[in-house]
Amino acid sequence: MCLAVFSLKAQDTYQVNGVKDERPGIHAFTNAVLHVDYQTVIPNATLIIEKSKITAAGDGVNIPKGAIVHDLMGKHIYPSFIELSSDLGLPDKESSRGAGPQLAPTTKGAYNANDAIKAYYDAASHFTVNTKDAEKLKKAGFGAVLTHSKDGLVRGTGAFVALGTEAENLEILKERASSHFSFDKGSSTQDNPSSLMGAIALIKQTYLDADWYKNQNKMVDLSLEAFNNNKNLTQFFDAGGDKLNILRADKLGDEFGVQYIIKGNGDEYQRLAEIKNTNATLIIPVNFPAAYDVEDPLDAINVSYESMKHWEMAPYNLKKLQDAGVEFIITSDGLKDLSKLSEMLEKAIEVGLKEELALKALTFTPAKTIGMESKVGSLKKGMLANFIITDGSPFKKDTKIFENWVQGNINSYKDISEKDLNGKYDLTIGKLDFKLQISGKPTKPDFHIIENDSVKTDVKSSVDKTLVTLSFEPKDTVNATGKIRLSGWITENGLNGKAEMADGSWVEWSAKRTGDLEKKEEKKEDEKSAGDKEEPGKLIYPFVAHGLPEKPTSETILIKNATVWTSEADGVLEATDVLLQNGKIAKIGKNLSASGARVIDGTGKHLTPGVIDEHSHIAISRGVNEGSEAVTAEVNIEDVVDSDDINIYRQLSGGVTSAQLLHGSANPIGGRSAIIKLKWGYGPEELKIKGADKFIKFALGENVKQSNWGDRNTVRFPQTRMGVEGVFEDAFTRALAYEKEWKTYNSLSKKEKANASAPRRNLEMETIVEILNGKRFISCHSYVQSEINMLMHVANRYNFKINTFTHILEGYKVADKMKEHGVGGSTFADWWAYKFEVNDAIPYNAALMHGQGVVTAINSDDAEMGRRLNQEAAKTIKYGDVEEQEALKMVTINPAKLLHLDNRTGSIKVGKDADVVLWTDHPLSIYAKAEKTIIEGAVFYDLDKETEILAGIQSERARLIREMQGDKKNGKATQKGKPKSQIIYHCETEIENYSSLK
Repeated sequence: MCLAVFSLKAQDTYQVNGVKDERPGIHAFTNAVLHVDYQTVIPNATLIIEKSKITAAGDGVNIPKGAIVHDLMGKHIYPSFIELSSDLGLPDKESSRGAGPQLAPTTKGAYNANDAIKAYYDAASHFTVNTKDAEKLKKAGFGAVLTHSKDGLVRGTGAFVALGTEAENLEILKERASSHFSFDKGSSTQDNPSSLMGAIALIKQTYLDADWYKNQNKMVDLSLEAFNNNKNLTQFFDAGGDKLNILRADKLGDEFGVQYIIKGNGDEYQRLAEIKNTNATLIIPVNFPAAYDVEDPLDAINVSYESMKHWEMAPYNLKKLQDAGVEFIITSDGLKDLSKLSEMLEKAIEVGLKEELALKALTFTPAKTIGMESKVGSLKKGMLANFIITDGSPFKKDTKIFENWVQGNINSYKDISEKDLNGKYDLTIGKLDFKLQISGKPTKPDFHIIENDSVKTDVKSSVDKTLVTLSFEPKDTVNATGKIRLSGWITENGLNGKAEMADGSWVEWSAKRTGDLEKKEEKKEDEKSAGDKEEPGKLIYPFVAHGLPEKPTSETILIKNATVWTSEADGVLEATDVLLQNGKIAKIGKNLSASGARVIDGTGKHLTPGVIDEHSHIAISRGVNEGSEAVTAEVNIEDVVDSDDINIYRQLSGGVTSAQLLHGSANPIGGRSAIIKLKWGYGPEELKIKGADKFIKFALGENVKQSNWGDRNTVRFPQTRMGVEGVFEDAFTRALAYEKEWKTYNSLSKKEKANASAPRRNLEMETIVEILNGKRFISCHSYVQSEINMLMHVANRYNFKINTFTHILEGYKVADKMKEHGVGGSTFADWWAYKFEVNDAIPYNAALMHGQGVVTAINSDDAEMGRRLNQEAAKTIKYGDVEEQEALKMVTINPAKLLHLDNRTGSIKVGKDADVVLWTDHPLSIYAKAEKTIIEGAVFYDLDKETEILAGIQSERARLIREMQGDKKNGKATQKGKPKSQIIYHCETEIENYSSLK
């Protein structure tokens, strides 16, 4: 380990203990290849620094009198790197959770109501020099970092600091450089938020609260005050976890007119088009995964398909971003060993990242991002003397960083006097002349005597700093015989010393450099053989097993001679053709034709509308419940749609084309829902049904009063069924008061508004007001008749209607009242007796509600059941003798009616969306398979291609396993594979740590 040497600079405000150092501190670095910035390189240049600043840089620079001259012949000078994702020098976060729920904040003082809102945190106030961690960064080439707290949703300000070891007020270059956000609540032990959607909602509400706070005089909130003060800073968002979080962070920023600098996860290539459209500058880690140890086939089974593909594709991420024109910054954050940075970047450059863009992403772009480009990131007059001295590109793992100068202070890591001797030489030993070639590493060069065109003699050599010992025996005996031994030293222009000849006599010798070695000519890209480098596997959408190389697109499809179940008054049509065109059902009839159409023979097969699941929890990221409070109407499943969930594909294989993704049942008033089409391969926004009515999840029963949550959950209200009614009454009463307050304010004249404060916007109340005004509709988790009656009475009192009682199991007891209220029922076909409050459930429930004229649907509430809703519908025939067509309607047009989508989908009718399923058999048969599942005219599942797809997955896995085995054979690091688990959400699913989930 080399010692770091510093030219200490006394601060003007500090007393000096001893003699003040008045030396000018001028250094001249000559004969270097100077990389002024990422696009300007000057060979044989001079860099002049005085104390902490650069005073001159370029060729033809005069060396000031008294300067210490550093001859850097053969060396390179680059700007030191800049790290924007660091918490260097900040104290560790502390967290300790009590035994029970924590509903209130614990932060002492006039701070926010939520401990995860830490906008008041000021990194500059907490920063202390951390020599140990700074040293690791400097060895990797960094000269400055943006340090900030990595704790909380709103994390306060960051400070831009140099990596020196002097007093903190000399190392801080910009005390308020940035403002930081994340989706991780960090050390906060407050229950809220308990989900990703809760975190997003809390950040949104904080933006609204901060705007309101500026114009009110009722209270002091130091968190909101700091939040407003930080708005003029560069805004950073750590969206780690997966690439979809980048889209979520950007969407949140767009809502409030903020363009975040977003830290990603290294998998951006998987959703590149959507990420490019954010126009965000990204901070990208380069912690590429090591190959998995797959020698044991059972170990290989533990490695998921997407993990294998990501191992291969991760080094291409930066190249893909580069080619797409996305601006990015490279971070070392995430690397367990900072010394691996150059190795990771070498991999990225090998697969197409341009070296100048790598340098830009570590110097100029991070400097520009925080408004420090006039100080760091380049090597120009007046800028800080932050630079590294290397023996070549810093993006090669074998390159040495000799020195890293930070604010004009030297940090030495390798012996800079070590000379690269590689080249051609004229060797003279006494009266003998030879040609000498030196190649290899500077620490261990290889010497070869070239006696003539055909004779090359190896030289035994030893190099110790500047001392050289050589010995060889010429093969050309005309010149000499016997062994010649040379001893000498390295000089400015070559080598010289004394030589002992074979006869024992001594002579002078010297080797003068005459030129560079010839470089081996690299084959041009088009000349490389196919075996030089195997191309990586193709991208798939989504980036999981069964992902597709191309997103399905709408086709003109003519399905001929099928049995068509219309779910309309037309009933079942035998031997009928259906034309799908421009995403719609264009024609239904006999003997249809269409130019250029893809014709599918439906003979012996059945065509139905796509199955619709009124109650699903698939395709949701990091938590289905925000159960931290009794009312969480502010949270929204639309914010956390997971387009990469394999259950989308699995349910397509069961004929499902649309689903309502519901919040869970942890609280009486839960979150808003998302209604999607299962467009496998498309991004989250493309799955959402545009223009669909808005819904929200309410819940009744055991879950909401926490009777099945365990003994520690006895704090949050409500704890009884009558308390649940109290929550509804309170929420709607507050919503009416909220609406009145806004109506009063909006009725004021412009002049009156100027002298009044606007009411505080409340996302929770706004959502409940939407219910009161018929702009949002309730889907309520329900079991027991008494509570079903109660909620209908509440709705009547507040003059709105319940839309749906979902998975209702005692609906048969109150079906007449449901019909009178106008509420629909979505139920399980035959789930009962799995907990106390469903002991009275019966499998005749659906038939009895249907018989009373209630719009009745069969739902899943379960990822597995969602694959066979056609069979669940068939059970109503066994239990209740429901007519076949009516049974099918319970998973097609009836859920469409409940979701207010029946004018668009749910039946086969001209003009409706082309959402249909072609079955191999009677659609209510247990033998029926979905042969083709079509959404808006695009085939998203094709049974005929499934064998080919599975074979492709198997073949690709086998190829990747061979590649990983090759890495292990070549001595590269490997990691042990771990099974990838997935939480399958149900209504009652609660998670302890949403931040650890995808």
